[in-house]
Amino acid sequence: MERSRRYLLYSKGALQEHQINEFAAMVHDRMTECVYGQRLASFGTSVASEEVRFVPVIERGRKALEEINQEMGLAFDEQDLQYYTRLFVEDIKRNPTNVELFDMVQSNSEHSRHWFFTGKIVIDGQPMDRTLMQIVKSTLKANPNNSVIGFKDNSSAIKGFLAYRLRPIKPGTACLLDETTREIDVLFTAETHNFPCAVAPYPGAETGAGGRIRDTHATGRGSFVVASTAGYTTGNLNIEGSYAPWEDASFTYPSNLASPLEILVEASNGASDYGNKFGEPLIQGFTRTFGMRLPSGERREWLKPIMFSGGIGQIDHTHISKGDPEIGMLVVKIGGPAYRIGMGGGAASSMVSGQNDAELDFNAVQRGDAEMAQKLYRVVRACIEMGEDNPIISIHDQGAGGNCNVVKEIIYPKGAEIDIRAIVVGDHTMSVLEIWGAEYQEQDAILVKPKSRKLLESICARERLSMAVIGTINGEGRAVLVDSVAIEKSRASGLPPPPPAVDLELEKVLGDMPQKSFEFKRVAYAREFLDVAPGITVMDSLKRVLRLPSICSKRFLTTKVDRCVTGLVAQQQTVGPLQLPLADVAVIAQSYVDLTGAACAIGEQPIKGLLDPKAMARLAVGEALTNLVWAKVTSLSDVKASGNWMYAAKLEGEGAAMYDAAIALSEAMIELGIAIDGGKDSLSMAAHAGGEVVKAPGNLVISAYVTCPDITKTVTPDLKLGQDGILLHIDLAKGKQRLGGSALAQVFDQIGNDCPDLDDVSYLKRVFEGVQDLLGDGLISAGHDISDGGLLVCALEMAFAGNCGIALDLAPRGDSVFQSLFAEELGLILEVSKNNVHSVMEKLSSLDVSAEIIGRVTTSPVIELKVDGITHLNEKTSLLRDMWEDTSFQLEKLQRLASCVELEKEGLKFRHEPSWPLSFTPSVTDEKFFTTALKPKVAIIREEGSNGDREMSAAFYAAGFEPWDVAMSDLLNGVISLNEFRGIAFVGGFSYADVLDSAKGWAASILFNQPLLNQFQEFYKRPDTFSLGVCNGCQLMALLGWVPGPQVGGVFGAGGDPSQPRFVHNESGRFECRFTSVTIKDSPAMMFKGMEGSTLGVWAAHGEGRAYFPDDGVLDRVLHLDLAPLRYCDDDGNPTVAYPFNLNGSPLGVAAICSPDGRHLAMMPHPERCFLMWQFPWYPKDWKVDKKGPSPWLKMFQNAGEWCS
Repeated sequence: MERSRRYLLYSKGALQEHQINEFAAMVHDRMTECVYGQRLASFGTSVASEEVRFVPVIERGRKALEEINQEMGLAFDEQDLQYYTRLFVEDIKRNPTNVELFDMVQSNSEHSRHWFFTGKIVIDGQPMDRTLMQIVKSTLKANPNNSVIGFKDNSSAIKGFLAYRLRPIKPGTACLLDETTREIDVLFTAETHNFPCAVAPYPGAETGAGGRIRDTHATGRGSFVVASTAGYTTGNLNIEGSYAPWEDASFTYPSNLASPLEILVEASNGASDYGNKFGEPLIQGFTRTFGMRLPSGERREWLKPIMFSGGIGQIDHTHISKGDPEIGMLVVKIGGPAYRIGMGGGAASSMVSGQNDAELDFNAVQRGDAEMAQKLYRVVRACIEMGEDNPIISIHDQGAGGNCNVVKEIIYPKGAEIDIRAIVVGDHTMSVLEIWGAEYQEQDAILVKPKSRKLLESICARERLSMAVIGTINGEGRAVLVDSVAIEKSRASGLPPPPPAVDLELEKVLGDMPQKSFEFKRVAYAREFLDVAPGITVMDSLKRVLRLPSICSKRFLTTKVDRCVTGLVAQQQTVGPLQLPLADVAVIAQSYVDLTGAACAIGEQPIKGLLDPKAMARLAVGEALTNLVWAKVTSLSDVKASGNWMYAAKLEGEGAAMYDAAIALSEAMIELGIAIDGGKDSLSMAAHAGGEVVKAPGNLVISAYVTCPDITKTVTPDLKLGQDGILLHIDLAKGKQRLGGSALAQVFDQIGNDCPDLDDVSYLKRVFEGVQDLLGDGLISAGHDISDGGLLVCALEMAFAGNCGIALDLAPRGDSVFQSLFAEELGLILEVSKNNVHSVMEKLSSLDVSAEIIGRVTTSPVIELKVDGITHLNEKTSLLRDMWEDTSFQLEKLQRLASCVELEKEGLKFRHEPSWPLSFTPSVTDEKFFTTALKPKVAIIREEGSNGDREMSAAFYAAGFEPWDVAMSDLLNGVISLNEFRGIAFVGGFSYADVLDSAKGWAASILFNQPLLNQFQEFYKRPDTFSLGVCNGCQLMALLGWVPGPQVGGVFGAGGDPSQPRFVHNESGRFECRFTSVTIKDSPAMMFKGMEGSTLGVWAAHGEGRAYFPDDGVLDRVLHLDLAPLRYCDDDGNPTVAYPFNLNGSPLGVAAICSPDGRHLAMMPHPERCFLMWQFPWYPKDWKVDKKGPSPWLKMFQNAGEWCS
């Protein structure tokens, strides 16, 4: 579908052409849209496709390659030019086509082939005995243990558990979901999208997230997407109105790149929005900014940013190995159509920003389509849920290099002839080069046997996804690209067929190619003692440190991203009664039935690397483990990690620094018994600015992941014990207090001289194992790692999260109080009860681990700090927390309605633990509902873009229902009828990506199809039926007139009635995800029977959830008839319109509407994502519930089951 927009501009005077052009540039994307000054008179186009042409290398040699290299931005280096000249002149002995050259440079770019990691390294004239890849792989060689995929696929994986999973009994069709037992392994992948985010942050980040999602699902023969992590590092933000004295106002920024502030806001928007629409929760991350002129005079800053995307998923153990291509297998492309999008991204991302033409840089950035990505994933998931009958033999996702890469990968080494015209295109003016090379997103290449073709076609048709057979494996070992249209034209004209656009021997372009060499010199690091001016107090320092983006609240990132979709999230970022974003570890469940799962945690310490790259690498490992330790894991030896390297590797000093870091990383991991099993690199992290090349600080991001035997045994940082709480410090540095590379140094515009390090690796191993034992024994109530900001910030964050006070009494260490408080030495702070202090100390001592009492928890919300008996702080917790929140709220004003930001900021000062009275005791579903011969059938109905169907199925299944997966295409095609069902559940998500506003496209597909509308109306009127609509489904039910119903307001099933209540954009102006409080009122709603009077926490995640009643009379009738059974409420349980308790601005806190007979219920919050207690991110201590059992929300579904019985 093509969409056009017209703008009517008002101006006091005549508009100038430059003003019109400036406005047009602001409101359109020039990659995907064109500006038309006049109305269209025709849909024809005069655009002519560029012909395939030969490059005269035989005649002109290397010069011809140099010219096309410059013209097309191919990123050939000296070694490339020599190799390709020799290849075509001496070996192939013919001229290459422009398509072949583009193909080879994308396939063999640094981005795709990792020449640096596999290259020969020479440092200070001395050849190194191992490549970087060999060094990193040595960890896995030493500690393979549970690894099942390592360094050989789109993701890595470790041995998981035998899991009970809910899946369709006949995947790819409308059918019931039932339990099945499978061996399910855990996978992880991580990559960066740095160059695209520097040029176009929003699309750069959304395609970064999308590409990584496809890496997840294209592992093995296909795998399951579960959750994601994200990281953003940029230069100084220079937020207007928020003075940061450490930011140098004299710095200039490149005009061809987005500003650091724009990158942080827009890149995080892109990644968040993509995941929200796809239905992948983002549950962990990091943020860092830095820009400084070092003592050496060199400016270091992330002008080229880091946009990091990680993904944790699962894979059926039978699918861990891709099948080999065999002659006769079909080469198939599935996904969205081809567009002229993302030309040359693989090569462009391998350059220092500023080396390439700005237009070529822009053209290299892709655009994303999360709805298409989700349809693609549903096709893959349907195949892999067939288990041993999975029709996918091999799968690769399309990313850098487009078809150039993915098709050659899937046919290697056997080869195939590919018809370029078989590829589905959305733009028929595309040239052969563009169809073959463009990096249009949401595409996979797969191999299937001919007998599986019809099955795959039916699955794709059900999910409305394009599928094209583009070739057949022929065993000739070549990639041959032909143009069937051009061949037919030539044949019709009596001319010989044109030569193939690509005709290459796969071994020559994908096999073993000549190793590249890289020479470096180590550079001396200029260091200066940290100088904190006399008179600077601890409070003065905190006013700066707590505002630094690496330390401040990440509310500006977590509120806008869905952290609960799938219902498999056991631990995400927010913790405690106020849900502050402070969690150290993320945890996912393998299923809704078992308690097994996986944990992941991130470590990265790049600023220390400006002083000591080896220490930086060890600290990254240490931080990852001190974050991971708070989840009970199977074993430290089971921990694997992705290592992502972001360096300006080929510039002075950086290659040697990276090599030294790799050696240190390898040694530390081998001693710990853990291993790197995958990762990616981005090695052109520099940009031109102000007449100099500005290198980014080198960064190594360690994403550790491991299996969890019990996902409920996770400890969070929020202090919980009140006056019974004692704080213990485990110091991994054994008394050392080094301030180099610290947040304190940064906020005083310094780097320092001596940075922290992981000096005793074996001690970290003992500490990890000791804390794990304490977790298993239930002796720790809260815990947090010491990292950015040091010990004081760690303790403050625990108090912020617990909404309480602490009294710290520290012995003097180091030469100053600043060393005691702000040194970022590895360590842990534990909260234990007074009664358990002795046993905790004894258990740790038995492992030769020391712990020191440093303070106690207080119910008075005051932070008291003494060092060597001298008081340095006596401040309200809320005052210091406001400082910590300040930068986040400043960034929020650029993303949300400013008045809403102010309301939340001011309201936070007065927040307290929410009051959640529970009027009943949750219990598991009675066995009789599972053993009955005729379980009630509920249709879990989804539309294109819906993403909440599996958790909805699980909730109904847990209540004894028979849930059926029903796509709207099934109903439209008459495959199944609603007459078969007692219940309907319209699920959440983003049907049709909310392009027409939420649920309007979904509603139209029913309202404007009379047979289908009749079927829905008949179901609604049947007295033995019920319906539930959640989020997007709630919006749909309102638009269909199902709630509050025709007898109350609106016209049933007609649509377009102006008095019909509906749900519109949140008052804040954006999507929000919160674990919010709701109270259940008396009402006819049968699903809330017996729950009245309870106030509960519930997940809410939506952008258009504000209940809108165009007719006040309808609202009056709704209230009079008690048809608004669920209300957003404040901490005291009172229904409210106050933000953010009422996250969307609904009048009177309305969160749900039901029909007068109580059978039909529409609600914006998500009870299906928290029907189990481990899905609750927090609940009151006085609740008598089992964390491993059902939550109060399961009663909703149990009520429906009882009503049906």
